[in-house]
Amino acid sequence: MDLAYINDFSVRLGLPFDSDRVPQHVAIVMDGNGRWAKQRGQERNVGHRRGVEALENVVIGCRKLGVRYLTVYAFSTENWSRPKAEISTLMSLLSEFADKKLARLKANQVRVQVIGDFAGLPMLQRLALRRLLDETANEQELVLNLALNYGGRADILQAVKQAALQLAPDKLQAMTEADFAGFLQTAGQPDPDLLIRTSGELRLSNFLLWQLAYAEFYFTDTLWPDFDEAELFRAICAYQKRSRRFGAVVEV
Repeated sequence: MDLAYINDFSVRLGLPFDSDRVPQHVAIVMDGNGRWAKQRGQERNVGHRRGVEALENVVIGCRKLGVRYLTVYAFSTENWSRPKAEISTLMSLLSEFADKKLARLKANQVRVQVIGDFAGLPMLQRLALRRLLDETANEQELVLNLALNYGGRADILQAVKQAALQLAPDKLQAMTEADFAGFLQTAGQPDPDLLIRTSGELRLSNFLLWQLAYAEFYFTDTLWPDFDEAELFRAICAYQKRSRRFGAVVEV
């Protein structure tokens, strides 16, 4: 946590920030790259490239604000239905992110992990990502989960299959929710406290369906390429005003 960074944004934005109520885990649906480009009369790939820059800045912002886990929806299982040229651009940007952002991620002690069907990604992207994962494996300040070739239903389904394979019938019947979470791809991590979705869309889009059960949702009309560290600060300040009851009643 960078207190000078926090104080600067708090003063500039006129928002109080409670360092004791920072979400441990933030999840983001990064939406609006194509619309951002269209509004400017540019190709969609320009929006995707700007989206990568936004991601880099938000990762660093999370680290400075004291967030410990950040999960971003980078490429869903449904995204394979997009035009081949756009998929090619997205895959190229993924390799570029892995190669060119490694030094800054390490400098900020960010450990990168991938959730999703890693084997289903193209070979070049798998190689670039493997190096990124290996090189950042010992970093401790922030875990960045890249949800790639990921779907929430597929995550749950593979967890069910793994549990059935690994547990005896009596253990399977006695399995708790906490036990089941250990078979998900986010095993060992706290569930997200805060979900942010940009561009005005109001849906989960098959993202972390189990893990987001009690997350606070924050929707903004800001398109992802325009979502910067100030927008992240506003989102976390809004989260800090929420009363998280987890189904209980809080006496006033």
